[in-house]
Amino acid sequence: MILEETHGAESLPTVRAFGSETPALPAAVSPVLVSPHGTVQLALGAVERRLAERPSDAVLLFQRACLLEQTGRKVEALDAYKTLLDREPLHVGALNNLGNLLMSLREMDAAEELFRLAIAHHPAHLASRANLGNLLIKHRTDLEGAREQFDAALVVDAAYRPAHAGLSFVLGDLGEPEQAAWHRRKAFRDRCIVYAPYRGSEPPIVVLELVSVTGGNFHTDVILSDRVFQRILVAVEYFTPEIVLPPHHLVLNAVGDVDCAEAAVAGAAAVVAHTTAPVINAPAAVSQTGRCSIAERLAAIPGVITAKTVCLSRAALLGADAERVLLENGFAFPVLLRALGFHGGDHFCRVASLEELPAAVESLPGDELLAIEYLDARGADGRSRKYRVMFVGGRLYPLHLAISPNWKIHYFSADMAESAENRAEDARFLEDMAGVLGPTAMTALEEIQRTLGLDYGGIDFGLNERGEVLVFEANATMAVVIPDKDPRWDYRRGPVQAIYTAVWRMLGERARGGGSLRE
Repeated sequence: MILEETHGAESLPTVRAFGSETPALPAAVSPVLVSPHGTVQLALGAVERRLAERPSDAVLLFQRACLLEQTGRKVEALDAYKTLLDREPLHVGALNNLGNLLMSLREMDAAEELFRLAIAHHPAHLASRANLGNLLIKHRTDLEGAREQFDAALVVDAAYRPAHAGLSFVLGDLGEPEQAAWHRRKAFRDRCIVYAPYRGSEPPIVVLELVSVTGGNFHTDVILSDRVFQRILVAVEYFTPEIVLPPHHLVLNAVGDVDCAEAAVAGAAAVVAHTTAPVINAPAAVSQTGRCSIAERLAAIPGVITAKTVCLSRAALLGADAERVLLENGFAFPVLLRALGFHGGDHFCRVASLEELPAAVESLPGDELLAIEYLDARGADGRSRKYRVMFVGGRLYPLHLAISPNWKIHYFSADMAESAENRAEDARFLEDMAGVLGPTAMTALEEIQRTLGLDYGGIDFGLNERGEVLVFEANATMAVVIPDKDPRWDYRRGPVQAIYTAVWRMLGERARGGGSLRE
């Protein structure tokens, strides 16, 4: 199976319309994990027989499309929804379900058009508002537009949980934490377990997926295919000991960023204490991967250079004795400042002098900031290089090499797409990681993996002139972004596929090793 690229933001539930509107957060946990494939097929056969007699029946056409989607036949489902919309262009269920299918295929413009059409003609339809709001958050970064949709849904139904969930994310990002927390309680209190759909033809691997509703999760949508895995999400902040966990084969702790989700990591540990199933990324291991902790833990490994990392208050950095504070903590200019809990280069800056410090601090959110020693990763050609290697099941997998003239470097912003020379260097790294990095770095990476103790994670790093590893970041939140269809990225598809295959193999082996369903 060849995957297509997906870009993740925090995972938000979509709202389906199978027959009647199905809330993203069910009122109670069903004792039945999945609809048996054979039952769905029987239902589909019955609907198709009735359609032979009444081929224009909109109810039957919609049921057929929904059943095709439930069995994982996405292409046929797409055609079925389109056939219905040819007959009834304003069918609200078809507009929403087709929109969600198109989102899963990364056809965002077409999906947005369908949601907006549904809202224009069915302004009180809650699922339409929620689905458009989720799209605007995840794929447009239009927080105000998403807020408008969720607010409109709550005017219709003040208890509508998907709208409260959406606002909890939006308001957090808009700097309104108290309101975000209020909506979060409305969305998840007393309802912390959510079933995702399963569309496979064989009995699934049932995964209890532990997630934080405040952020800090790594993205599992592609890893946990709905053709193989039945996902049962647990919002760990709202788990209490009296809640009975549904039967499962495996636990996947998706809470990966301890710097922004320390309470969620503790909540994940509380959930794990109530199961005997195998656990991927034990919360105890994740809890030791904060940026300050990583800098200390990895510093003693031969062949590894870590950046001194200290958490300092905003007040101290803005005070009259800020220079003394930095010196006492071992920092000299240039120094890097970073807001806690952010990735991808967001809220991260390089401060060259004391004169630049106040403006830099004011530009970053949060009462505390990370001061980070600047590690020079420039090569002889003056360009910076950042390697990413993934850890999966005790093995190392190369993901990419980003090359840039800038100090802050990420693959999506580096000089890769327009430089055949840089892509050729990236390809050499993917083909021969050990040969490119050298024995010192390879030995260091093996020891870093053992020290972290993560089943799934990764490291961003550079190399110095001695071949030592300059650690930028190492944790469980590393994303494996699948290349788009541009032929320039063909050389990356095999290595990316190898990582996903390794993850699937690991999950399957752990699930089988754990035996039957656990409670």
